[in-house]
Amino acid sequence: MSRAVFLNMSERDIILHCESAKIGVSAIGRLPMGGTRLVCMSVAGAGQIRRELKSRLMKADLATERHGPGGDFVSNA
Repeated sequence: MSRAVFLNMSERDIILHCESAKIGVSAIGRLPMGGTRLVCMSVAGAGQIRRELKSRLMKADLATERHGPGGDFVSNA
């Protein structure tokens, strides 16, 4: 299971929830398409977040933005 969780919540609300539940946060950041990506310190913490905030979960494939070269990329190799 991944430590990353994608939530339809603000960073502030997620941090408050994690502090009250004593869940360690490794990284947190806003997503370009809305929502927030949370990386917990442990898999157990991520599992707890998924259980407690089940209704606020986003699908990871909808939440992530593709990175890398576009269609007009020409390799220098």
